[in-house]
Amino acid sequence: MAEPKLEPIEYRKLTVLIPVFNERATIAEILRRVRHVDVGLELEVIVVDDGSSDGTEKILRTLEDSTVQVLVHKVNQGKGAALRTGLAAATGDIVLVQDADLEYDPEDWPTLLKPILSGKAYVVYGSRFTGQRKNMLPLHWAGNRLLSLITNVLYSSTISDMETCYKCFDRRIIEGMTIVSNRFDFEPEITAKLLRRGYRVYEIPISYAGREFDEGKKITWRDGIGAMGALLRFRFTKDF
Repeated sequence: MAEPKLEPIEYRKLTVLIPVFNERATIAEILRRVRHVDVGLELEVIVVDDGSSDGTEKILRTLEDSTVQVLVHKVNQGKGAALRTGLAAATGDIVLVQDADLEYDPEDWPTLLKPILSGKAYVVYGSRFTGQRKNMLPLHWAGNRLLSLITNVLYSSTISDMETCYKCFDRRIIEGMTIVSNRFDFEPEITAKLLRRGYRVYEIPISYAGREFDEGKKITWRDGIGAMGALLRFRFTKDF
């Protein structure tokens, strides 16, 4: 399938979506880093507090301003649900997902945006396996590699890091797309639907500084099983 072609546009605004759940120790620092990066575009930051109960919600109330919009889920629903809320509010020409845990560095944004701004791609993933990497747990390394392999077999792609947080896309390619996943299966769902629509994923090496579970890492092997199921389910669903 040939990749669909969109009308060329002048990209003016970047929307950054930050799903947050119980990240009291890192949320202020990630927002400081986010504000520090200059990508030459108007910046819209949408933070979705997904039912935090550790004080994150209080910190966010002090950080919200004209650039940072905070949306709140009263109860925890999961990363996918938070991103669905954020996507519904996004007004940027380009959308980028940013985790709140400091594993991903906003200094990589200019590199991620370049293929879209130059017209080479509509969707860019930041790969943790082709760039600098620190402290990825062995089980997560193996699980991520396996999920990427399954993705490539099912969808005839060559992605090295399907589960990466850093997903960046021209907002037009997800218009009309219904995201149903509530948890970490957001990653395989949006990947599956983009690939089935014929879009090619352009990968860029990024830096990565992984956390341990005692530092707040939340994804587990159960989420890996869920991701496998999602890859199979969305390969054959009619809605994409």
